[in-house]
Amino acid sequence: MLISPAYAQDMGGIATTVGQFLPILLIFAVFYFLLIRPQQQAQKRLREKLGALKRNDRVVTGGGMIGVVQRTVEGSNEIEVEIAPNVKVKVLRETITAVLGEPKPANDAKPAEKS
Repeated sequence: MLISPAYAQDMGGIATTVGQFLPILLIFAVFYFLLIRPQQQAQKRLREKLGALKRNDRVVTGGGMIGVVQRTVEGSNEIEVEIAPNVKVKVLRETITAVLGEPKPANDAKPAEKS
């Protein structure tokens, strides 16, 4: 025959296996440190804030409503939030997506007129 069969050369058992899986392992490591770990830390901080909610904290609900916490009950998931003057709703603690802190006092002073 004019064409001889070609055989792949073996580099040596374990080195070949590690060399093939190393790029995949590096991709998983990059995804973990750049995507998964920061998201887990953000969720942990939000859980801590939700556990420490108190009266007069401004919060954002999952529906996008911004309100002020009026009442929290220890051991309960329900929180009473005022979303407008004299309009109070009960929301579940898990539906709060952000804690904005205490509300700033309104600045009703009119700016000085320029002459």
